[in-house]
Amino acid sequence: MHKQELVDVILSNKDAGIESKAAAERAVNAVIDGITAGIKKDGTVQLMGFGTFTVKSRAARKGRNPQTGEAIKIKASKTVGFKPGTALKSVAMKARPKK
Repeated sequence: MHKQELVDVILSNKDAGIESKAAAERAVNAVIDGITAGIKKDGTVQLMGFGTFTVKSRAARKGRNPQTGEAIKIKASKTVGFKPGTALKSVAMKARPKK
């Protein structure tokens, strides 16, 4: 699912009370901005029943340049990980696999 498809799902949800596609897109953007701000401030965002976004550290490591095969050093870095909640896991178990 892409962002525009998510906007369409929110627009079609009558319980959300959103009347226009522009308002649905603003809602999606507000959620993304909120998650981004939470990661920046606290390093973690927990959405009960959905999952937890957490900043994770990657250690420095050795790698290979795929074009030349030359050994290279990869710097330590940070990334965002996601751990799905129980409710989301149960939905994923019933989802049809991607072909």
